[in-house]
Amino acid sequence: MTLEEVIQGIVPADRKAMDRAKARWDSIAKPLGSLGALEDAVIRIAGMTGSPDVDLSRRAVVVMCADNGVVAEGVTQTGQEVTAIVAENMSTGDTSVCAMSRAAGAEVVPVDIGTAVPVMGARIRQKCVRRGTANMTQGPAMSREEAVQAILAGVEIARELCGQGVKLLATGEMGIGNTTTSSALAAVLLDRPVEDMTGRGAGLSSEGLQRKIRAIETAIQVNQPDPGDVLDVLHKVGGLDIAGLAGVFLGGALCHTPVLVDGFISSVAALVAARLCPDCRDYMLGSHASEEPASQLVLAELGLRPFLYAGMRLGEGTGAVAVMPLLDMGLAVYREMTTFEDTNIEAYQPLV
Repeated sequence: MTLEEVIQGIVPADRKAMDRAKARWDSIAKPLGSLGALEDAVIRIAGMTGSPDVDLSRRAVVVMCADNGVVAEGVTQTGQEVTAIVAENMSTGDTSVCAMSRAAGAEVVPVDIGTAVPVMGARIRQKCVRRGTANMTQGPAMSREEAVQAILAGVEIARELCGQGVKLLATGEMGIGNTTTSSALAAVLLDRPVEDMTGRGAGLSSEGLQRKIRAIETAIQVNQPDPGDVLDVLHKVGGLDIAGLAGVFLGGALCHTPVLVDGFISSVAALVAARLCPDCRDYMLGSHASEEPASQLVLAELGLRPFLYAGMRLGEGTGAVAVMPLLDMGLAVYREMTTFEDTNIEAYQPLV
C-alpha cells in the first residue's frame, strides 16, 4: 500500500459500539463512572474495534531501533554503540521492556529500522531504511522518500501483527539521541521554543542540555522545516524510529486495533501520525507522562490522558506495557461484575 492508500483506509471510531460499551458500564452494580479512565479506555477500545465485546488477550510492543547522526554534536551521555547492544539484548529477552512484557503477557517485537550497524538477533525484524540518519545540524536527517519508507515499514509490521491475532499494540523505541530529534519535531510542530521542549534525556548534565538545545536550534535554522508539512519536518529533523512508530499508529488504526502511546518519543511519533491522518487519533491510548518537559504538552495536543504519573523515562515501551495490567483489571470488572438488575439494587442515576 502507498501512504495515501493507508490514510484513505482509516475511518473514525464506531460511535454505536462506544454507546453500547457505555451502557454496559452503566448497568454494572457500582457508582457510575467510578473506574474513571479505565471505563473511558474500554469504551474507546469498543469504538476502535467496532464491538463492545472487548478482547485484549494477545498484545505486542513494537520497538523501533534506529540511530541518529546528531549524536556527533555531543547531545547524549552514551555513544551510538549502545543502540545495537540494547537491540540485540531485546532479541534474547534481556532488557527492561522484555522483563515487564513477560509480566504483562506481551510479545516484544524489536525492529531494525535504521541502526548504525546491522543487528542480527533472531527475533529482530529487518526493516532497515538506512544505517542511521545524517547529522541534522548540517542538513536533512534523511530524504523525504526515506521517511515515507520508514512509515510504511511501521504500517507493515502493525498489519502483520494484527493479521496474526494481536488485539493490542504498544509502541517503543531504542535509539541514542532520539530525545533530541523528538524535541526538534515537537518544537516545530507545536510552534514552541526549543528550550521549552527539550529535557535531559538519559541523564545529561546542564552543560550537555545546553549543547542539545543549541544543536536543535541549529538544525531548525539550517533546514527550515515547514510546520504545515509534517513529512518535511520529519525528514529534516526527525528520526527513523519516530517515522516507523508513526507507521505503527497508522497501521493499528487501519486494522481497527488500539495502540498504546509510550513516552515522549512515542507521543511525538503519534503526533506525526495524527498530522498525517487526524482520524488515527481515535485509535490511540495514552499510557504515562514521562519526565521529559514536553511530554504532557504533546499528549494534550493529541487529546490523550495518561494513566500513570510515575516519573518514568526509560523508553523501550516500558510505560505502555506498565498500563496493560490496568486495562486487564478494568476489563475484568466490565466482563464479570453483576448488574444492578441482577442484584436487585436500584441503579445509580446520572447527576444533573
